Amino acid sequence: MNMMNFFFNPMQLAGQAYEYIADSCQRTVLYWDTLRKRGNNYLDHLDAGQPPVLIFDYEMVMDGRTFEQPVNYALLRIMDRRKKSDRRLKQRPQDLEKARRRPKKKECMLSLKRPIVVIDPRAGHGPGIGGSKLNSQIGVALDQGHPVYFITFYTDPEPGQTISDVEQAEVRFLEQVALRHPDLPKPAVIGNCQAGWAAALIASDRPDVTGPIVLNGSPLSYWGGVEGANPMRYRGGLFGGIWLTSLCCDLGNGQFDGVHLVAGFEDLNPANTLWAKQYHLYANVDTEQERYLEFEKWWGGFFKMNTDEIHFIVDGLFMGNELEQGSLRMDNGKYVNLKNFKNPIMVFASGGDNITPPPQALNWIYKVYGTVEEIKRCGQVIAYMVHDKIGHLGIFVSGGVAKKEHNQIIDCVEMLSCLSPGLYEMTIEGKPSRPGLYDYNVHFEERDMKDILELDDGLEDEEVFLPVRTVSRYNDMLYQNFIRPWVRLGVNELTALCMEQLHPLRVQRYAISDLNPFCLPLESLAQKVKAERRPADKDNPFLKWEKMFSDMVTSGLKCYGQIRDSTHEHLFFSIYNNPFMQMMCMWNNSFTKDSKKPVQKKGQLHDYDQRQWACTQASQGGFAEAVVRIMLAMSNADDIVDKREFYVLKEVFQNDYRLSHLDASYFMEEVKKQSSILELEPELAFDTLKTLLPGFNDRKAALDIALKIAMADKRLVASEYKVLDRIVTTLGIPN
Repeated sequence: MNMMNFFFNPMQLAGQAYEYIADSCQRTVLYWDTLRKRGNNYLDHLDAGQPPVLIFDYEMVMDGRTFEQPVNYALLRIMDRRKKSDRRLKQRPQDLEKARRRPKKKECMLSLKRPIVVIDPRAGHGPGIGGSKLNSQIGVALDQGHPVYFITFYTDPEPGQTISDVEQAEVRFLEQVALRHPDLPKPAVIGNCQAGWAAALIASDRPDVTGPIVLNGSPLSYWGGVEGANPMRYRGGLFGGIWLTSLCCDLGNGQFDGVHLVAGFEDLNPANTLWAKQYHLYANVDTEQERYLEFEKWWGGFFKMNTDEIHFIVDGLFMGNELEQGSLRMDNGKYVNLKNFKNPIMVFASGGDNITPPPQALNWIYKVYGTVEEIKRCGQVIAYMVHDKIGHLGIFVSGGVAKKEHNQIIDCVEMLSCLSPGLYEMTIEGKPSRPGLYDYNVHFEERDMKDILELDDGLEDEEVFLPVRTVSRYNDMLYQNFIRPWVRLGVNELTALCMEQLHPLRVQRYAISDLNPFCLPLESLAQKVKAERRPADKDNPFLKWEKMFSDMVTSGLKCYGQIRDSTHEHLFFSIYNNPFMQMMCMWNNSFTKDSKKPVQKKGQLHDYDQRQWACTQASQGGFAEAVVRIMLAMSNADDIVDKREFYVLKEVFQNDYRLSHLDASYFMEEVKKQSSILELEPELAFDTLKTLLPGFNDRKAALDIALKIAMADKRLVASEYKVLDRIVTTLGIPN
């Protein structure tokens, strides 16, 4: 706005002021009516038993509450809303009849769509956010033709339920999924946030029941983080550790209320919680109401845990960090070893995640394996992808992330089994060929441990968390012995219910609902406002000043949050990072040795026996073994495996009668075997190809496959040409 117009058009300014006041008053009514609807939705959701907020239809498959050791978990089968008849409307009746009579061709294992099992976090909120919209993980998996299952949970835990009981129940769920699809590969498991470590427990305990594991924003290294950027990891130490969780459980009469976790999440970002989130609704109330209410339905669903469950999580994982150290002991006495993973692992993290930053999602790879050579020796495939800026919830809630990142992750689930054991970074490049398609360029690039460690600012700052663990357990012992008996004397079901209902996050919902008689006029006022709605012009100066004021408030709250977090960080290190505290806690120097273990040189782990095994196995097999070996040699020639190479391989296996009969488990084991031969005895691996392919036709077919894989990405680099030339020379067939 020109300043001359400001001084010489007072009538225009008065008109704009009137327009803004009318618009602001209307938005105020609509804003409070939205909050009233939020409160009503909260009460309705409670009355319905807080079912999962899935937008998809589903059917119950197994209910964990009926097990011998009951748990409050259940297995659901997601039903695709699009009926089969709807998908085939464009086909003529005679074509459908021909298709029905035509004998079905056996599909190769690389083309089979394995079941997808999605697990949402039980971290205060309810289940279903992973499928709360069409563009979601579940929606993407359905679009790609996968059978989709969902592990849900109920509000209240079963009496005596433990994390071990939950893990065993989820194993039974996965076994049931496999039984329902005996001709398909083992189900892939997608774990969101805290469901990621739950999936890791299953995969390490029972790798025989899972396929690939996808961990989205999942913490496995709880002490990891960057100084000045990840303040959440300091809070447990500043509050004195696990004793506060024990107190909350006692005040809840033996149950931990998930509302405390939600309050902790909201407290991380005071600018968004106290102002920006609400102002965004107020400023865009005409278009944001539906999205706001959908999210708040999930955000306001508070679920509970037993004392043993939350104590195991906070003490063993967040405070003790025992999962990556291999010292986590389950309630049934078993120790969890992440090296027991047998199936590919895909980790999706984000630099904008302040709940599970990349170091917490990825450092376990270094802590568990130490070197990429050790990953290869274990026959393990680990891939990761780091988003630039999406927040924690956006990792598994954002529709844009679902359409791009999750679409490609699920599309590449089978491709993970075709990778040689090692560490890879998944990258998505380019743009779709046309709107509505998601045919991005996707490839997996080989990485080293230093690429993981570069996402952190060093591991030295993790040493200070050892005293935190000691202090936490000491404080909890004092609480249990001297304070808990007195607390329990004053707690019963009535007092626990009163504290539950008086929590501010619950009060702000039911207080602004139809339960409150003062809110009754809002509905009629909102209807009248909608009928006479007159939004202010976007160029209205008062509207711009309102936005400027909001930005000032947001900036002030961000500044407060940064000062608070910085103060907490300095206070944390002042308390725990000093010689006196380390001496009092009898600090063990072995952690320093573990965190700085020397990097082993390539080939150090390949001893004489392994090489002898490779020499023996190199000449064993036939056409299938040779093709797998050639495929690995060509795809790894430039240290980049392109998704288009996988499509070529899938087409080859589908159309060749010598390959189409192979099942998924045999193929995955063969990939591990042939990659080991190539790693241990590369010269012999090529020389013995002529032994595996004695016939001219087989050699010619194998060479054609090598050429197709080499040219899948429409280019041939020097390293690929070298490998291709070696294959041609070995097979004795001129190119």
